[in-house]
Formats: sequence, C-alpha cells, structure tokens
Amino acid sequence: MNEPKVSVGIMFEPQIDFVLQGNYLCNGMTLSGIQTAGYSDGKIVWNGSSYDELLFEPTECSSDSFELQDVTIGINFHWERKENQRFRGALKLIVENEKLSAINLLSVEDYLISVISSEMSATASVELLKAHAVISRSWLLAQIQKNNEIADTKSEYIAFSQTEDECIKWYDREDHVNFNVCADDHCQRYQGITRASTPNVEMAVRNTAGEVLMSGTRICDARFSKCCGGAVEEFQYCWEDVKHPYLVKLRDDKTGAVLPDLTKEVEAEKWIRTSPDAYCNTTDKRILSQVLNNYDQETTNFYRWKVSYTQNELSELIKKRSGVDYGEIVDLLPIERGTSGRLVKMKIVGTKRTLTIGKELEIRRTLSASHLYSSAFVVERENIINQIPRRFNLIGAGWGHGVGLCQIGAAVMGEQGFLYDQILLHYYVGASINKLY
Repeated sequence: MNEPKVSVGIMFEPQIDFVLQGNYLCNGMTLSGIQTAGYSDGKIVWNGSSYDELLFEPTECSSDSFELQDVTIGINFHWERKENQRFRGALKLIVENEKLSAINLLSVEDYLISVISSEMSATASVELLKAHAVISRSWLLAQIQKNNEIADTKSEYIAFSQTEDECIKWYDREDHVNFNVCADDHCQRYQGITRASTPNVEMAVRNTAGEVLMSGTRICDARFSKCCGGAVEEFQYCWEDVKHPYLVKLRDDKTGAVLPDLTKEVEAEKWIRTSPDAYCNTTDKRILSQVLNNYDQETTNFYRWKVSYTQNELSELIKKRSGVDYGEIVDLLPIERGTSGRLVKMKIVGTKRTLTIGKELEIRRTLSASHLYSSAFVVERENIINQIPRRFNLIGAGWGHGVGLCQIGAAVMGEQGFLYDQILLHYYVGASINKLY
C-alpha cells in the first residue's frame, strides 16, 4: 500500500482571501502573492472570471505554502477565534452551501505532523507523540474507509432519531461529503504549519510511519478526548449503536481496581462527586502543558468541575440552543448513562414542554453557550419555590466524550515511563499495532 493522500476542509466563507507564498499552478498559469475568491450565483469568482472549482498546486512541495486569512478555529467552543493559517500542499476551492470551501490536499504523514502539533504541545514526551501519531493515523484512515463503504453501498448514514417525546442526535464526521475530514475539533485539530513543529514531532510521525491500530482485519476507529474523568466511555453511548471490541469500559489507572457500574445512578453520583485516583487526575502544569495549547489552558478545572445557572439563565440558554421553548425548567432528569457515567439520554422537564434529548454531545450543546465539558454530571436544584428551582448546579467529571485514548492520562503515562505501544494497548483493549505502508 502506498502512502495515501487526505483532503481537509479548512474554512467555509462567502469570500476567501489567501496568499500564495511561492509559485503555484492554476489553469495553466503560474501565480504567487495575494488572491481573493468570492461566491456569486453558484460559482467561484476569481480574477474576473467564474469557475465551478479551482486547484492551486505548488511547484515546490517542500518549500511552497499558502496562507488563508481569518480562519475560524474552535468553532462553537468557548475559545472560538480567528487566525491566519499557513499550509503545505495544494489548495482547492469549491462551492458548498452557497459559500466557498477551502480544502487542503496533502499526504497523510505531512497532515499528521500538523495534527500532532495542533492537538497538543510539540513539547510532549516522545512516547506520547508516537502514540498520538498512531491513533490520529488510524482514526483518519478508518474514517476514509468507512466513508468509502457508505458511498460504495449507497447506504444512508442516519445520525438522529426523533419522536414526539424524544430527540436523539449524534455528531460524527459523515456530514463531510466533499472532503475527508475538517480541520476543527469536530474531526481532528489541523492548523497546517501555523503551529510550530519540532524535531520530536517529526521524529514521532516518521518513526511510526504507516503504523495503525487494527482489530482483526479492520483499522480501529481510534477516538480520543482530553480527559476521561477516570473512566473511559464506550463508543455506542456517544455515536451510532455499534459496539467496537477495542473501545470498552475501562478504569483509567494502573491499580487494577474494578470500575463501578456507572450506568447506575447511585454509583454514577458517588463517582462524579468524588475524585478517584486516575492517570488523568493531575494538576501538574508541566504535564498539562504537553497536551493543552494556550487556549486550552484557559480551562483549569476539568477532572471535576461545577457550572451554575439561575432559572432565567438556564431556561433562556436551553431555548436559544435547542430552539425549543420549555418554559421554566423544572428538572433535568438522568434517563440513561454510559459506562463512564456520561449521560446518553436526559429528560428536560419544563412548564411548557417535556422532552428527552441525547446523545452526549447534544446534551452538552444544549446546556452551554459553547459545549459543556462533558455529559458526566449530576444536577442539584436549589431554592425551589412553587416546585420551580431558582438555581441549578451541574457537578461534573471529565472533558470530552471520554471514548478511547485520554490525552491527559496518556501524557501522565508517558511521564511515568510507559512506551507508546503500552499506552495504546491500555486504551484500545485487545487491538494490535500493524504497519500498513
């Protein structure tokens, strides 16, 4: 197998301003410098002419780059902001949803060097970087394989179910039909060569070139999140109802202690309200800085956390985020939890409407102006007047969906001397590491 190529959706705007730094070929012309493309009547308008798509290819792949202006990063998260970003490889512009999409085409290994530098600090331990290179490569190739299978069988991928009393959605990457992956947290953070790489990152990628996690004959869908909160979640509680044998219930420590049955409410509440030992239960700023970029470090409490809302704040927030007017919020009731204690289904009881929602990301999106840290939380109701609480406290655990590798836990394991294969096989139970190319 030869090294594959990957297409990455970077930005989606009515107008895209970019700078070609080096010589690029497009429609038989050699170009460089400042460029502007805009959307009009279903076409790309560039240099006074209209096009269905445009491809700018570098003449010197190792040195040429292009810069996109005002790329939005952290979309819908609390750190959302715009920045200019530089990329190697080719730039493709297409029309999509009455906007222009800027797509970067490059080799998988070059993509991974950027992803590792974007997902975490390039100063992380070599073993952590190597582990992350393998999971990022595995996840990417598994998604491409999965999407190809959906396209080949012409099957419809359904990511929601809805009845009068229940609305269940999950968010995966199958809504990307014109490129393989996006550049934001929805897929994997990819910020080109904007984030400075280091020799360690490049060495970690090159030394594991072509290596992927396998389960039988299939590449593992190697999910990862920031902090599992001490308990790793199973795939089917966050996405479609498929149970992967390598993404299983797991206590994130080395003691061998049995994880309580956190699908039971009494055990989940006990777990969330305490702070059990775990690899990711750390406040060591030196270790955290290996995983968390500057804007991630704006989040300080994530192993255990608390968010409070007044009745007015919560009812207005839920109405704005969901588009449903529940009236005043009477209660937030746990209906189903996963094996990490994360809520899979939650019932919102209001004076005007009652509805059960899920899965975990839909719950997090509904209860925060950006994204709640995780759906592993219990609810405290305070100052109840005429059965209506005037304040809600959410007491929670972890940061992210908690499936697969826990980045902070893996960073601690790397510091404790675990090798990258040991880290990987701790989180992906029963998997193997194979070299594809």
